[in-house]
Amino acid sequence: MTEFHPNALCFGDEFPASGTPCLVHVEGHGLTMTFLSDRHAGERRSESVPFAELTVSAGGLDHDQLVATWRGPTGQRTLYLKNSDVIRAFRQAAPDHLTIPLERAAGQVRQVRHRRRIVWMIVGGTLLGLVLGLWFGSDLLVELAVDRIPVEWERKLGESAYHDFLARQEVMNEGPAVAAVTEMTHRLTDQIPENPYTFSITVVKSDVVNAFALPGGYIVVFTGLMKKAESPEELAGVLAHELNHVLQRHGLERIVKQLGFVAVLSIVLGNPPGLGGVMKQLGVELMTLKFGRAQETEADLTGLQLLYRAKIDPSGMITFFQRLAEKDEGRVEWLSTHPMSSARADRLKAELTDMRKQTPEPFTFEWTKVRTSLSAQTGGSP
Repeated sequence: MTEFHPNALCFGDEFPASGTPCLVHVEGHGLTMTFLSDRHAGERRSESVPFAELTVSAGGLDHDQLVATWRGPTGQRTLYLKNSDVIRAFRQAAPDHLTIPLERAAGQVRQVRHRRRIVWMIVGGTLLGLVLGLWFGSDLLVELAVDRIPVEWERKLGESAYHDFLARQEVMNEGPAVAAVTEMTHRLTDQIPENPYTFSITVVKSDVVNAFALPGGYIVVFTGLMKKAESPEELAGVLAHELNHVLQRHGLERIVKQLGFVAVLSIVLGNPPGLGGVMKQLGVELMTLKFGRAQETEADLTGLQLLYRAKIDPSGMITFFQRLAEKDEGRVEWLSTHPMSSARADRLKAELTDMRKQTPEPFTFEWTKVRTSLSAQTGGSP
């Protein structure tokens, strides 16, 4: 016995309220429906209805089915057809008096499908707009979240990581190098209006060519970087760049962004318990900070302007970055976290060209003596 695959649903007085499945064949005279018998398993019975007794319309839950209705021996029958092959055969075989109702039903089905496509397009467009809005608005949300974190909290956060790091390093507390960095820092920070930070800058004995900033105003400068600088203006350029990572709160922005959307909303909405949990997580991320391209560019430009206001030659910043990138091809530690692209250098040069000429004021120390003292204390040539 062949398998029974219904392709339509029939309703009538003798059928259950939910209808009964049937197999419909379109023949020359009309429709033949085959049902499975309720009394004898596997037994089938068929009945036919001529086209002349049929009326057709569109119906179904989504109004996308062809509905055929007729009056049988036991009352009215209604047949719901959704199978496209059966509907196509029905339209081809139907006599003339059903043509207009069929076309009307087909038109209704097309309208329903068209409206459904429009609805899905609106839903899809709305979802796409929502995703794009969240994507492009995420930076704004992060900025709002960072603005809600007090500087004092930020300082405690950076202070912990700062002391943990220095505990494993050989710190220089005095000498020409420390005095030079202190003078540079004073020249720069004196030009920061309404500065909310008390900067702590430490020189660490290490041949690593690096410097980094932590949230809250903590900056570490390695002697390897100082020995690479051929002028105090070059080192001052790095300091100005790092100071502005702190001032622009780039570290917090980066960390909050990594914590995710829920954490950002927790901070923006001012959930104190959630904020406390977020702050605990922040400490874990501090030492793995890598700033984004936009943040590096912002630190470059604001650093360049800070150098200018402090009357320190800004060109030293550009030449030092370029020299490190050209000679060391990115192997320098500082460049691995602050990659210098030609576009960034060109942007700095253009910015510098637009600045009004001024006469830089020299530092009070001799850079040659500073580098010589570093070589004497840490080894190597100045």
